[in-house]
Amino acid sequence: MLKQLSAQDAQFLYTQTANNLTHIMGVYIYDPSTAPGGFVRFKDIIRHVESRVHTSPLFKRRLHRLPFDMDHPYWVEDEHFDIEAHMSHARLPEPGDWRQFCIAVARWFSKPMDMNRPLWDIYIIEGLDRIPGIPKGSFAMLHRVHHAAVDGASGAHAFIAMSDIDAKGTPAIAEPPPVEELGTAPSSTETLSRAWSASMQSPVKFMNALMKMSPAIISSARRSIAEGGMTAGVPETRFNVPVGPHKMFDATTVALADVAEIRKKVPGATVNDVVLTTVGGALRKYLAKHKELPKDSLVAVAPINLRGKGGKASKPGNQVSAMSVPVRTDIADPLARLAAVRDYTVEAKEAKAGVSARIMTDLSQHIPGATMAAVARIVTSERFAVRGTNLFISNVPGAQVPLYLAGAQLVQQHGMAPLANNMGLFVATPSYNGRIAFSLISERAVMPDIAFFRECIEESFADLLAAVPKPEKPKAATAEPKLVAKPKAKSKAVPKPAAKARVKPVAKANATGKNPKK
Repeated sequence: MLKQLSAQDAQFLYTQTANNLTHIMGVYIYDPSTAPGGFVRFKDIIRHVESRVHTSPLFKRRLHRLPFDMDHPYWVEDEHFDIEAHMSHARLPEPGDWRQFCIAVARWFSKPMDMNRPLWDIYIIEGLDRIPGIPKGSFAMLHRVHHAAVDGASGAHAFIAMSDIDAKGTPAIAEPPPVEELGTAPSSTETLSRAWSASMQSPVKFMNALMKMSPAIISSARRSIAEGGMTAGVPETRFNVPVGPHKMFDATTVALADVAEIRKKVPGATVNDVVLTTVGGALRKYLAKHKELPKDSLVAVAPINLRGKGGKASKPGNQVSAMSVPVRTDIADPLARLAAVRDYTVEAKEAKAGVSARIMTDLSQHIPGATMAAVARIVTSERFAVRGTNLFISNVPGAQVPLYLAGAQLVQQHGMAPLANNMGLFVATPSYNGRIAFSLISERAVMPDIAFFRECIEESFADLLAAVPKPEKPKAATAEPKLVAKPKAKSKAVPKPAAKARVKPVAKANATGKNPKK
């Protein structure tokens, strides 16, 4: 059975360039002391991964791309599949500290994938003994998958399906996956026939979809014009430049229990709101240090999972939209910033801010492959890329129980995702086993001091954790009328001088206590 990429999947192929590679990568650090014998060999990892390749079709299928991208590519079975061709390992160079690890991670992420094989690979890094907080003997697994094959949710599911829930090897997902055909390469005649049919039907389907969505399109267009176009409200920063090939990486983690404590300080705030606010505070510190803090708030793009609660993350591919969120770098007070972010996301999440992205996602399904490929390359090029955002922030919930690989326990998890021209900063925040990671991805020319930005993230989160909520104003406002009302009700029975003597000092004290002199 022929399996063709959707328009949203294919766009990650069309927009890939030598400088902007469109794969994603998970960074997983394991403690092998939990494994039988207290150690794990590279061949043990190969054997474990090989035992799980049946959990997702992405492991054994490759791309069949058409000449001139006349139609979207197809997924076909890799007749030469070899597990060892997708797995390699190395040891961290001296001094083997956190900085060396971040450099090794960034360099692997910056390398292009082999597009002639199934679009995934695994790189094992040993020699992490000098990294603080990492158990001795630990190893890291860098797992790359092309974004054309998975999005954040389906990628996380594929990883969990490859994991165990104990050191004995009990699969984390007990139910066997449904058997799915990997696909076969179409004949030349069938390829031309399907491409021609798609090209002929696309204008009709596109217009039908356009007519159905015209009210939303008109509303969105009017709002965009009224606000000054696509770049309205998006200040120009160091992140809004063409992106080069040399990526940077750093990361830190915080406890989800501390995130919960911060949420309590601003009623209605979510975990995602705390993440956005933390990044906003870090950007404020970082840009202020460089004397580059703009007056207006920086704007981030955040993904929206379109699968819904009943959606199957086990199915590979992309089902995601996005919304723009001001991270309120213009507000110094951390809790005031959190309240402002909460107010925006409550009103705008998915219902309003994501409408433009959803419209474009739906309409793109009916654009011919060759046209979409050409347009995608133009709009993401250095010359024509629009300044529609300053950065990308992705929050993908993960497993909240310990996971294992070949008996080794996963102790830390990070994520990496592609950058784009005019968007030189990506913050991925996967959560795992009671902690949430802030994984930072940038480019050497954009953020050469990425370690300092990581420190800004840590300081911003500490500011939120230490901040004390101010007393609610409504309580102070209701107390004052009661004090004044009582003397008025008794004014007939009590002489006026006595009433004034009782009321005035109290009212004056309240006013002084409520509005202290600055």
